[in-house]
Amino acid sequence: MIHYLRAAGAALVLDASGPGVPVLVHWGSDLGLLDPADLGTLAASSMPPVGPSSLDVPVRLSLLPTAAEGWSGRPGVGGFRTGVGQNDLSFELMCVRESGENTLAIELVDRNAAVSILIDLELSREGVLRLRNTLTNTGTGSFELAALDVILPVPDRAREILDFTGLWSHERRPQRSLLGQGLWSRESRHGRPGHDDSFLTVVGTPGFGFRQGEVWAVHEAWSGDKRVWGERSALGYAALGAGELLDPGEISLAGGESYSGPWTIAVYSDAGLDGLSARLHPWIRSWSTLSGPRKVVLNTWEAVYFDHDLDTLGRLIDAAATVGVERFVLDDGWFSGRTDDQRALGDWFVDAAKWPSGLHPLIERVHGAGLDFGLWVEPEMVSPESDLARAHPDWLLGSAAAPTWRGQRVLDLANPDAFAYMLERLTALLREYPIAYLKWDHNRDLLGGSVHRQTVALYALMDAVRAAQPGLEIESCASGGGRIDLGILSRVDRVWPSDTNDPLERQQIQRYTGVLIPPEYLGGHLGAALAHTTGRTSALGFRLATALFGSAGIEWDLTVATSAEMSQVRDWITVYKQRRASLHSGVVVHADASDPALELHGVVAQDRSTAIYAQVAVGAPRAALPAPLRFPGLAPERRYRVRQLAVGPAAQTVQTSPPAWLDSAARELILTGAVLGRVGLPAPLITPEQAAVFILEAVF
Repeated sequence: MIHYLRAAGAALVLDASGPGVPVLVHWGSDLGLLDPADLGTLAASSMPPVGPSSLDVPVRLSLLPTAAEGWSGRPGVGGFRTGVGQNDLSFELMCVRESGENTLAIELVDRNAAVSILIDLELSREGVLRLRNTLTNTGTGSFELAALDVILPVPDRAREILDFTGLWSHERRPQRSLLGQGLWSRESRHGRPGHDDSFLTVVGTPGFGFRQGEVWAVHEAWSGDKRVWGERSALGYAALGAGELLDPGEISLAGGESYSGPWTIAVYSDAGLDGLSARLHPWIRSWSTLSGPRKVVLNTWEAVYFDHDLDTLGRLIDAAATVGVERFVLDDGWFSGRTDDQRALGDWFVDAAKWPSGLHPLIERVHGAGLDFGLWVEPEMVSPESDLARAHPDWLLGSAAAPTWRGQRVLDLANPDAFAYMLERLTALLREYPIAYLKWDHNRDLLGGSVHRQTVALYALMDAVRAAQPGLEIESCASGGGRIDLGILSRVDRVWPSDTNDPLERQQIQRYTGVLIPPEYLGGHLGAALAHTTGRTSALGFRLATALFGSAGIEWDLTVATSAEMSQVRDWITVYKQRRASLHSGVVVHADASDPALELHGVVAQDRSTAIYAQVAVGAPRAALPAPLRFPGLAPERRYRVRQLAVGPAAQTVQTSPPAWLDSAARELILTGAVLGRVGLPAPLITPEQAAVFILEAVF
């Protein structure tokens, strides 16, 4: 049988006529109305020829390719049964069940190896493809699983590959190359995705950008070790693949036991990277845990570090309330014995020396100012210098001789006693104090123990904490952006893309993290003028404009701000509150700039009635007069009023006079979306590390 799944301009054609593993004949753009005869003809005509010096039957790239099918690339499944001389895996199709709209369950079996596989395949109404493989040992002895991956074909015209790398405070650095013959593979071995996570692997037509080009992308929705790759085989096929990266012996299945791999998320777009976001963001919103507007946060870390006392924090609370902050988050330093980052992790009791009456006086001060209260925790980590480590050294992962990382070890959450202790400590804090929000940090790689078991236990701990405290919000932080994936996103309400608040670094980090993650999840904070991660000094207007496009917050000691700065921060928060409903529900867009130093990004409301854009100079322009501002994503036939939006101090410029359309505050500029998107407007000559914000509103 041939299955044809279609949604939102994307489609796939699956040839499940048997007897082997089904073949994905097409994954890409919608092919229009096809009747069963058309589908049968398409599947039959896709059978390749038999070439010289090759197998004597046509070789097709199936959903689970193995050497038994003639596939000489990376196989979809690997493993062996101890004591069996022959361990080649070869599957036959048992059935394909339609378990819902655009949802298939594909059952395969290898009778000789005594294993079966279930492939769950879904195409969402947004055009997002989701696949997961489950392997069951149907024999009596143990089966040692080595790999169970999702592999998807892409057409030969997809010849350029984009993925990401980075490091602490410089996450999400894009890298591109040609997908030549062979394997381009990225593996994460951090026990978390890591700051150098490949994140989203995209292949597409050469030169694809944000607004143009065909692209195919995969993401592994998993917070542990993984591998993602692109491959062009000598057989002529190109493919994208992804799966959990397993250590030898990590998954040993006894008779009747099963292993389910993580979900692999796959997306096609004929409109560049923005087209991927246009599918991914509404799909994520369809299952998001978020409720209510994203509150303005003040986090204490860069404001006070470990300097905790009621007087100091009280002044900060008062300043926060004055500018309109809605949530106060007490960061690291509140628990027993924690005077620096080298001790006390694991001892999750309020420090009696700093807080003799507990956190109650502080929280009362927070609530009295009209804010709710959040708390920083790092439940997966233990300091060797802690009561917990001294009492339970067997709860720590890895050898005692292994080097620490940031002065800390990893708590073995797969140990039932350690898990129970941590769950009790977290829920005890939540019962005693009215905590609305946990900033959940993770400041080191694992580098030892079973990453699979640790990740499964982490998910279970987060799920148990949320179940015990309905309405609790959690932010995922992993020394910044070291754990941002769709596995963790289903359990949290915010992610921290990077530990840097330097707006210049943040522009790129937020731009590329936002291809996958909707802006309402992306925590972005107004920091001090001098960024402690880079030593760079940034103008207030640039800092404010950068933090506006996400889940906005502050990480700056407002008690040292001038009255003028406080007024500008208050106005910025007012703009954020007025616009956050659109910023956090609209369509994210980017212009493809001819000059990499000048960028334009924005969010267009779903009904395209309003849009907000930022013109950003991340460096010195190549020309004295830059290219026009072209505003993408507007309704071509609608007319829009364009005006500059004041977000902090005006951007510095090198112009003797502004463009004519900005020359008079009394003059209204109204043009169609087609003109604004294709012709554009002359750009103001802003200097490097400056940003200008514009609001466009439809007049009919």
